[in-house]
Amino acid sequence: QVQVAEFGGGLVQAGGSLRLSCAGSGRTFSIYDVGWFRQAPGKEREFVSAISSGGGSLLYLDSVKGRFTISRDDAKNTVYLQMNSLKAEDTAIYYCAASTTAFFGETRNSRVWAYWGQGTQVTVSS
Repeated sequence: QVQVAEFGGGLVQAGGSLRLSCAGSGRTFSIYDVGWFRQAPGKEREFVSAISSGGGSLLYLDSVKGRFTISRDDAKNTVYLQMNSLKAEDTAIYYCAASTTAFFGETRNSRVWAYWGQGTQVTVSS
């Protein structure tokens, strides 16, 4: 079992950047796929990005491709989401999730992710 927690949210102007961190507990964090989801007010939670264990596979929501970059540092038990050229529509609560099987199934489906953090607010002012 793993626990994850998000850090790095905040308020930023449109066009700016933020880096979110997902910190995992335990010595086996490296075996977990890690994903980022977000939920804006009045909307359903949506997939943003994911990275497989080992970092060999990456996925992105189409609207963030070229702007967001996911990476991991297993020595620090941390997955990062670098967000550049932020837009007002990126405003949401961002959640980190972990799973040992996400890349074997519907990776973009929140149901395949077993472990979730509490979320961090990202607000982009236009």
